[in-house]
Amino acid sequence: MEIEKPLNGDHALLNGVPEKANGHHSEDSLSPVGSPKGAVAVAGSPGSDNLMKKPLPILDERLKKRVRKLSRSNSKDGVLGVAGTPNFVAPHRKWKNSRRSRNGYGRGLPKKGGAGGKGVWGKPGSEIYQEVDEDDQNDPNFDLDAYNSHHNIELKEVVPEMTDEEFQKKVEPIFLEYYEHGDTHEVAESLDDFITPERRPLLAKIAVEMAFEHKQSQREMTSVLLSDLYGRTVTSKDICAGFDMLLVNMPDLILDTPEAPHILGNFIARAVADDCVPPKYAYDIEREELCPQAREALIRAYSLLSQHQGWGHLDDVWGVGGALRPVQTLTRQMAILLKEYLLSRDLEEAHRSIKELEVVHFHHELIYEAIVMTLEALNEQTEEAICTLFKSLDETCIVSPEQMEQGFRRVYEDMTDIVLDIPLAYSILDRFVQRCQRAGFLSDALIKDLPSRGRKRFVSEGDGGRIKPVNLLARDF
Repeated sequence: MEIEKPLNGDHALLNGVPEKANGHHSEDSLSPVGSPKGAVAVAGSPGSDNLMKKPLPILDERLKKRVRKLSRSNSKDGVLGVAGTPNFVAPHRKWKNSRRSRNGYGRGLPKKGGAGGKGVWGKPGSEIYQEVDEDDQNDPNFDLDAYNSHHNIELKEVVPEMTDEEFQKKVEPIFLEYYEHGDTHEVAESLDDFITPERRPLLAKIAVEMAFEHKQSQREMTSVLLSDLYGRTVTSKDICAGFDMLLVNMPDLILDTPEAPHILGNFIARAVADDCVPPKYAYDIEREELCPQAREALIRAYSLLSQHQGWGHLDDVWGVGGALRPVQTLTRQMAILLKEYLLSRDLEEAHRSIKELEVVHFHHELIYEAIVMTLEALNEQTEEAICTLFKSLDETCIVSPEQMEQGFRRVYEDMTDIVLDIPLAYSILDRFVQRCQRAGFLSDALIKDLPSRGRKRFVSEGDGGRIKPVNLLARDF
């Protein structure tokens, strides 16, 4: 079989193998098995007996670079490889990029758990582990302490300690909620979650210091709280230590609360009466480290404890405030503040007096007394003043709409009794409700339920059934 040489740079088949147009043949593909490289079989020769070496063409440098570039790009593009198969990889380069062990040992797993490789730091978190040579303990660089610490590890929960400011920010909301619900047991359970023996004196200090900025009712609740926490959350030493902190800070407390020595003296006397603090704490007035303001607080406590009627009166050291006062007392105080308002027409003072009563649930009594006072006045100036007061109380939310409506309905229900003393009560109430309606703080349902007295016909004998005209405003009562 004769072999035709490729002409004009075209590809030809030599023994079934393509030949490149540039005259270069693949040495492995063109040579028969066992024949030297560069030899070509001659026609009529079955084997390697008649071999003729083919002279290699002389290539210039420019053509060599071009051939090298073409071969490199073809190998990347996945064209036919050396053996004539696509994506062929030489056997001796088969395991070049393999991650398996080359020495025949190992399980064939990737190094470093898949985090190894060129330019890689390793598995995230592996830098925190210190490598220790555990096999050779005779190594001069072997660290026995590091070896023992690496094997003898005991994990413990570490809770960062709170600062005084963080502790105060966490405790203050608990005390403010206590002023709303008044449950000392709930406060104790909330404090048990994070209170430590070192913070117990600070707890008593914060409780009393917050009471300085509140009213008498909250101070009474604070004294009750200290008494209930005694023996469960705080001890007598803790309360005394808290009072000591307040005595030391007394010059600063006076700047915000001028009556701070008087208030602190009441707290100390009440704590002694509740058996939370020993009496000798209040009797030890001559202390060298005390400032004049702190000594004044101890003198106040000593004077309260030295009264002849005993310590029973100290239960009312903060007075009786809020809902604990009798209804007659509250009604009398409301009538007094309404009369003061009608004389001065000072809305801010009236608001302050109403807030000091601390009876949000009893404001309907204030509305009732004000309306009755308006019916008794029999003049439009009082009606205008009370209407202005009601409107301001509604806008500032001092009196809720429910309490306002309840007060008006109480007047509606008692009109049959009120009219006995005030004959013109229905007409005055009608005029006052219309004025409040124009002010815009009464509901439509309340205006609709306004009671009215039926007109009486004054008919006598010989009048022919005519209704006598009666001018009620002109009559003298």
